[in-house]
Amino acid sequence: MIKKQIINEEILKSIESNYLYNNEPINRFKKLNEPEDIKLQLENLKNKISLIDNCDLKNNAKKMVFNDGNFNSQLMIVGEGPGEKEDEIGKPFVGDAGNLLDKMLSAINLNRTNVYITNLINYRPPQDRKPSAAEINHYSKYLREHILIINPKILIIMGSTAMEALIGNNIKISKDRGKWKEIIIKNKTFTSIVTFHPAYLLRQPDQKKYSWSDLKEIRKKIDELNINI
Repeated sequence: MIKKQIINEEILKSIESNYLYNNEPINRFKKLNEPEDIKLQLENLKNKISLIDNCDLKNNAKKMVFNDGNFNSQLMIVGEGPGEKEDEIGKPFVGDAGNLLDKMLSAINLNRTNVYITNLINYRPPQDRKPSAAEINHYSKYLREHILIINPKILIIMGSTAMEALIGNNIKISKDRGKWKEIIIKNKTFTSIVTFHPAYLLRQPDQKKYSWSDLKEIRKKIDELNINI
């Protein structure tokens, strides 16, 4: 009779909780949130969003806008929703707003290869209207799952709609932008900051001075946390 291999309970207890038992013959203990694991979770989330039923946003949009950038980044940017160009291309922050975002990132020595970018809403609202409260509530659950998958050290929230989804509507972006806040999702705390959306800055260029102040705060926090970019 072949003896079954028994794993000592003390060995199991000594293994860190961020390891997952895998029944495959090799690499039985697989570390969570490895690149291939993140990629798979993102694909599953994208598929889940694509299967949403009875959604006017989805029914009227050309493409789903899911993400851009580096999913291994420790910096995550959350915008509001796709515009016309994003709807055509299927990527967040393109066109004039995207060009401004690129300049903002470059000002603090960042670019799209070392940040991760997504939106609260994955389908373009008709005529670029603000998403309804029901739409914000519906898509915010997918956004929270998205944040948990990426697990960023710094969460950059751009615009009042994304702020409302993650923090609530009892604050004003004009007063609360540039302040570090803690967002809790499923008992996990994320360090976050709210700033103006690039599209808003294109309409209100006099507000760019405040965004520059926010960007300097972000750069300072990156250095404080010793985040490798």
